[in-house]
Amino acid sequence: MSPDAPASAVPGLRVDKWLWFARFFKSRTLAARHCAAGRVRINGTRVVKAHAPVVPGDVLTFATGGARIHVVRVLALGTRRGPAPEARTLYLDLDPPSAGNAASPGPEVASGPRRAPGSGRPTKADRRALELLRGER
Repeated sequence: MSPDAPASAVPGLRVDKWLWFARFFKSRTLAARHCAAGRVRINGTRVVKAHAPVVPGDVLTFATGGARIHVVRVLALGTRRGPAPEARTLYLDLDPPSAGNAASPGPEVASGPRRAPGSGRPTKADRRALELLRGER
């Protein structure tokens, strides 16, 4: 910090900028809107301003697109929005591993009964039976 900077200035990075650097949001504007809506917490304190400072060691809690809630510890601030492997070095994911991870969709994404691969297209009678099973008729 320079000698002419005010004493109240906290060295750190804006939370919206950090979330964008860490690739949790596609644009900084989206990250700023998320912060302004009060959907981000820093160390348990709700953030309503996108310019709230983040420093290494802070714990961020926020939700992104859907029901997934992220809990991450800031390890580094970063200087640019780089590739995904570089972005993953900025944080430590504190989320406990769940039974339904991103690779396997959970029950909210289930699409119903599956047909055996290679069994061809369903006949009209098969389609009607599936609709009855799903409760669509």
